[in-house]
Parts: sequence; C-alpha cells; structure tokens
Amino acid sequence: MNILIAPDSFKGSLSSLKVGTIMEKAFLDESSLFNTTVLPMADGGEGTLETLIYATGGKKIKTRATGPLGEQIPTEYGILGDQKTAVIEIASIAGLPMVPKEKRNPFHTTSRGIGEVIVSAMEKGFRHFIIALGGSSTNDGGFGMLQSLGVTFHDERGDAVGSFGRDLGLISKVDWSTLHPAVKECTFHIASDVENPLCGETGASSVFGPQKGATKEQVKELDRQLLHYSQVLTEARGIDFKDTNGAGAAGGLGFAFLHLNGKLESGAKLVAEASSLSTAVRDADWVLTGEGQSDYQTLFGKLPSYVASIANQYQTPVSLIAGSLGEGYQNLYGDFDSCHSIAIGPMSLDESISRAEELLYHETRNIARILNRTKGEK
Repeated sequence: MNILIAPDSFKGSLSSLKVGTIMEKAFLDESSLFNTTVLPMADGGEGTLETLIYATGGKKIKTRATGPLGEQIPTEYGILGDQKTAVIEIASIAGLPMVPKEKRNPFHTTSRGIGEVIVSAMEKGFRHFIIALGGSSTNDGGFGMLQSLGVTFHDERGDAVGSFGRDLGLISKVDWSTLHPAVKECTFHIASDVENPLCGETGASSVFGPQKGATKEQVKELDRQLLHYSQVLTEARGIDFKDTNGAGAAGGLGFAFLHLNGKLESGAKLVAEASSLSTAVRDADWVLTGEGQSDYQTLFGKLPSYVASIANQYQTPVSLIAGSLGEGYQNLYGDFDSCHSIAIGPMSLDESISRAEELLYHETRNIARILNRTKGEK
C-alpha cells in the first residue's frame, strides 16, 4: 500500500521534515508492506527552505548578511535540485524569532540583509528566485532590501537615509537608476498566503505591527510612513502597488518585490508545485497531512487544505493529523476522510508540545494499524 506523508510543521515543536519522519516510522513499524514516501511541505513561512531543499535534492549555501537589528549574522540560502533556482527564506535573515522579545520594535529593524543575500546569489549566477516571505520582524516596506540592491533613498537635504524602520519617514526622493543591473534579469516568485494591502486598517502595520513589538501609537506612525513611502515610489516608478493584495506581506516586503516585477503566489501552491506534490498524490493509495492546530480556518488556504484539494482531485483518501482540533473542525470532513488529534486526554499546551513526538507516533501508528487491517485500495 503506497502511503504519501505530506505534512506542514507543528509550529513551536516539530519541523515538517521531522513530522514526516515520525509518521513514516509509525507506518513501517506497523508493517514492512507499507511503501512510504515523505514529502514535507510548507506555506512560505519558516521551514520553506528546508522543505524545498529536501524535496528537490537541493543544497544550502552558507553566507553572511545584515541581521534584523543591523548586526552581521551567519545565514544561508538554498539551491533547488534544478541547479537554477535560489530559495531565500526571510525568516532566516530577518525573522521575528531572531529578535529578543525585549528588543522587538519595527522602528529598529531592517530588511537590508535580504537584499545582500540576493546579491550574493546573483553574483554566483542565479537569476531565478523563490522568496519565502513568512515570519519577518520588519515593517520597513522592504526599502532596506532595495538599498542593498542598489536603489538610493535621500531625505529633503539630499542626504542618504539610514536602513531601519525609523528612517522610512525621512525618505523624500528615490533614485531607481542605481539598481543593480542583474536584478532586471531576475524572476522572483514570492511565496505568501497574506493578502493584506500595504496601508490602512488591514495593512502591514495595523495587522502585523503589534506582534512585531509596535505600540498603538507606533502602528499609526508606521502606517503613515508606509503611505508616504509608497507615494514616493509611485512618483518615481509611475505605478502604484500599495493596494495590491499581498503588498503588506512581511511588513511591506511584498510591496518592494512587486516593484521588482515579483509574482506573488500562494505559498502552499508554490511549494507543492516545486515538490511535485501532484505526481506523488497520483501514485498514492492514501495521503496523510498535518499541522499543529486545525480548525475551521484550515480550509482558508492553509497547507493541509491544499494537500487535501490535490488528493480529492485524484479521489485519493486523505487523513489529517493535528496537534489539536479546534473550533469548527467538523467542517473539515468535507475535505478530509478522517481528522485526528494527537492529544490523549486533558493536557496543557506545554505538555502537548513537550510530548509531540511520542503523541504523533502513537496516533499515526493507530491509523497504520487500521489501514494494515483493512488493506484499503485506491
């Protein structure tokens, strides 16, 4: 029986690759007759780089860049198995977890390092990029990144401005002619499921600013600065992207990539296509996917829902294993043949996380026992 295991990560406890290997072990421990394929998945957030490298037989390239607080940090980017596509994960260059909680403040963070990593990859000859936008600590509209790519920003006196969120409001003029010439040869596929515009009540500052450490007053100021910044770029470029869906992703990095002719795509879809998920589902007799928390929101573009949609196209049974099943999980049965929680009896979130490997193995083994007994066919 061919079993495809295509999970997302269990946020805060297990990477998607770790989830997949635990689930695979449960099946193989139950019966050597199971033929398992592990295809770890991601939706454009943390873990996307590792997922794509594993799925395509790619490799990681070590480098250094400016971190979110302005310090030099070791980081990395990936090269897919096609040896043509570079993968850059924002979370590993300017990610929120990289900033200590007491230092989280979007006025004090920068996206500069992202541009530096792009330049490093371009200098090695790469021109095709997948950008995983999730998990950023910045709210600078991507202007720090654009600076690293050669774009120059000046204040009213004609002096160059700094690279942090606090400098955004000082921008008076932008010179796009200094853009690194290789950028014009590049394609950027942007993995993001965020559809927020750049500014306003549903914009980058209002929705995501607080989780990055911004106070209510700072949120208002950041939003005003992003609006001003967008107006300066619109004047220089002759096109206005501030209201485009996804412009507000990653603190406005989506907006900056739109100005680089980037194509915003569903993170789950982009990763699935790069990983040849459809082919793997076609060859499977049963599909298992998973995530840390599943509820009615899972149906709104989350990774397991995308996996289920592919399985349903091929009429392949699909089961969901989650860290917990929350409000409205009953709605998931329209897409999934079965839904499972790894929790056994009453337990705290901390206990569930600390025992995640054991609990995931136990629940997956139960499913394997059922399938082994029934020997269902596609």
